[in-house]
Amino acid sequence: MFRFFIRIILFVLILFVLPGLVHLGLWSLKDQPARWNVADWSSAGIISRKPPVNDARVYVMSARTGGLKGAFATHSWIVLKKPGARGYDRYDVVGWGTPVRHNAYDADGRWYSNLPVIQYTASGQEAAQLIPKIEKAIANYRWRQRGDYTLWPGPNSNTFVASIIRAVPGFDAQTPSTAVGRDFPEDGRWLASSKGAWRATLGGYAGLVIGSSEGLELNFLGLVAGINPLAGEIKVPAFGTFRW
Repeated sequence: MFRFFIRIILFVLILFVLPGLVHLGLWSLKDQPARWNVADWSSAGIISRKPPVNDARVYVMSARTGGLKGAFATHSWIVLKKPGARGYDRYDVVGWGTPVRHNAYDADGRWYSNLPVIQYTASGQEAAQLIPKIEKAIANYRWRQRGDYTLWPGPNSNTFVASIIRAVPGFDAQTPSTAVGRDFPEDGRWLASSKGAWRATLGGYAGLVIGSSEGLELNFLGLVAGINPLAGEIKVPAFGTFRW
């Protein structure tokens, strides 16, 4: 029994702790804003500032968060462009005040000076059909009152985006493996299935995901390790997803 526990500890150290420490070391070498109010939150210019009025778009974006948290985690948000609208609607969850924010930042704004990445795009008729469903899911998001936000293990900004994705049929986006909090059980269920994936979680502290899009993922304290041979992906804790 003692050897079994030693092996489990070594497994966790090698699979989760070691990559996390390596990325922390690399992250600490980068220049970081000292405070949130000196960080750059401006548009990164990765989507059109003046989209065609009749076009429809749905984006899921993410960027590394600030401070030492950025070594391990990213922040996710949803951007919608309705047909007939001249601009975008951005939805985030934040940790101060009322959690769900609408257009608090530029649609493709940097997050704590870190450049965003587009994780998912839908356009045209597909986007037009998704937008009202996404807006309804946002309106029904459970954790939207003051005090509902919890940085770790959730519900946080990544819990919000992941739960909206799971709630909307046809919204086939994914948050990155570095989106700490995406596996928090927003509906309270520790075992659930959605969109072809089975999810088991111990309240967001540890868990397992098996699915055609996700492959096999192990979650420990928010860090995700996994492999998806069908997509040619390997997921390394703190570093994110690599493709071969």
